Amino acid sequence: MPSSIQLFLKSLSLGLALWCGAAQADGLQALEQFLRSTQSGSTTFTQTVTSPLRQGETVARSKTSSGTFEFSRPDRFRFQYTKPFEQLIVADGQTLWLHDIDLNQVAARKQSEVLGNTPAAIIASAADLKALSAVFTLGNAPERDGMEWVLATPRNRDAQLQSVHLGFKQGQLAALEMLDSFGQRSVLRFGALDVSTRLPAERFRFTPPAGVDVLRQ
Repeated sequence: MPSSIQLFLKSLSLGLALWCGAAQADGLQALEQFLRSTQSGSTTFTQTVTSPLRQGETVARSKTSSGTFEFSRPDRFRFQYTKPFEQLIVADGQTLWLHDIDLNQVAARKQSEVLGNTPAAIIASAADLKALSAVFTLGNAPERDGMEWVLATPRNRDAQLQSVHLGFKQGQLAALEMLDSFGQRSVLRFGALDVSTRLPAERFRFTPPAGVDVLRQ
């Protein structure tokens, strides 16, 4: 499984994305508004994963990918990676499916086991900041890059995710930065969110194609 996918499944996708319509709000206010009011949406994303420097290296190694993201609360989302390789991640509320097109392989795991303490699960499920605070310590972070930021730190000390920063611009989540316990950093930049159309349930259903290897864990 590519490192960009591994990190995203660990922290995924706050995944998922956080959007809201609150203008001129600080990060926590924007997050609260999203959790209470935004039920579904779709957008594009670009993700850059940077590994920590190895001994003798002067330039960090990084990989960039892009695609589309859709979500429907509670518990459903779809990441479609289109460049440089095709990957599909679908959460249907019960199972998390990862389809690696190049390997002709599908991995399936119980969604609650994979995403229980990750941003992706929280954004898809949490009703408000109180619920979110049961899993993460939340706080406003300093403004930078023209954005208002929220810092989310896992309460579980054994979590592989070290921290998540969420950047809001004009009431919409514009950036998501994740750092894991190995020093690998993943930065997502989101396009404009489309909430005009209610996404059909079929978008979050996945049936393994005929002939692929299915690994269930």
